[in-house]
Amino acid sequence: MSTATPGFENDIKPLFNARDRGSMLSHFDLWSYDDVNTHADAILHSVGAGSMPCYGQWPAEQVDLLRRWVEGGKPA
Repeated sequence: MSTATPGFENDIKPLFNARDRGSMLSHFDLWSYDDVNTHADAILHSVGAGSMPCYGQWPAEQVDLLRRWVEGGKPA
């Protein structure tokens, strides 16, 4: 596993599929860096707790990738 800080466009945005985006679009856009940056802590909490996405928990590797992005300063 890479220890480099993941970036939004290449690493984080692809974690959210069209179904995820559609489910959350009334609140914020999961494909928008600004929106995900603003809501990153809540998103991380939700995927870590397994309450998001609603159709099944993310694998630990995906939660870890999002956590490393948040802890790494949320680079674009």
